[in-house]
Amino acid sequence: MEGSDTEEDDGVDDVFGGVKNCPPSVLLIPLMELTLTNDTTNLSYWLTWKFLLCAIWVFTSMVIASYLIWKYEGSTNTDNYKEVKQQERVWFNYDSEAWMPCIKGIHPAWLLTFRIISFCLLLAAGTSDVAIHGTDLFFYYTQWTLSLVTFYFAFGSVLSAYGCLRQHKRYDVGEEQEFLLPLTHEENTKSQQGKSHFSMTASFWGYVFQIMFQMIAGAVMLTDSVYWIVMAPFLTVVGYEMGFLTVVAHSLNLVLLLADTTLNSLDFPWFRISYFLLLTSFYVLFEWILHAFVATWWSYPFLDLSMEYAPLWYLIVALLHLPCYTIFLLVVKLKYHILSRWYPDSFQSLR
Repeated sequence: MEGSDTEEDDGVDDVFGGVKNCPPSVLLIPLMELTLTNDTTNLSYWLTWKFLLCAIWVFTSMVIASYLIWKYEGSTNTDNYKEVKQQERVWFNYDSEAWMPCIKGIHPAWLLTFRIISFCLLLAAGTSDVAIHGTDLFFYYTQWTLSLVTFYFAFGSVLSAYGCLRQHKRYDVGEEQEFLLPLTHEENTKSQQGKSHFSMTASFWGYVFQIMFQMIAGAVMLTDSVYWIVMAPFLTVVGYEMGFLTVVAHSLNLVLLLADTTLNSLDFPWFRISYFLLLTSFYVLFEWILHAFVATWWSYPFLDLSMEYAPLWYLIVALLHLPCYTIFLLVVKLKYHILSRWYPDSFQSLR
């Protein structure tokens, strides 16, 4: 008995010994490879009731998300003058909300500075992680999220720079206006048309920026919460020592995004969860297509369709989107509630 126990312990050490020394991105690979008994490139792997049920979960989420986008953000034709003006006001607000802080005393340059610093930190962290652990990191949803957050701060920096320039020009025009000669009717019309076109363009990019903010907010909550609540305890059990980049990849993005949330004026409507659902659905489709052509390990064990409870895991992950998005939604609502109630003179909102 003792001899068999020793052999069994040696087998466990062979598995977990490598786990302790492997990079975080491939931490679960040794365990996943032990359970990979089916060839994912074989058609029989996909022709099962499990895949059918999982596909129903994924495509149902995509249909619901598409319906929400069509209902709340699709083109709405209305003859009601008030509704038309309301839609125009909301649309043009996207421009200023992208770069204007939610507190009057904070200059847009401070938000610009914060976004530039955040972009540099995330870019350095992401680049270092890929340099050490390789491009296989991009098979993981976490790396997708980290890349999107990095791009969010880069995009936000550009919009904030535009906002600062616009703010500066506005003050210059106000000071020099009394010295300017009145424009002719034709010149004034051309000027207004040019400004309107420029404002529409700026509003469009502000609109895209808001969608990105609301999409990655839920994704960051999902990845970081799953890591620290589900995976971190497992890492402790196997004796894995989390490195600096591991902690950064699963915490810095959320910390910086929350800090940006406290400063910005971005709205957070509930129906924008649709973009969060689409992001995750596209990732799952990416994994399915990859495994249909390449027999390789699954980035996350619960994505393996050969598992007995695979449909249940897919359903649980889909349902997790609701609390993850709701938590961030409540954070934004709480921020606006506190500012409007406790600091009404300093609080500024375009809605």
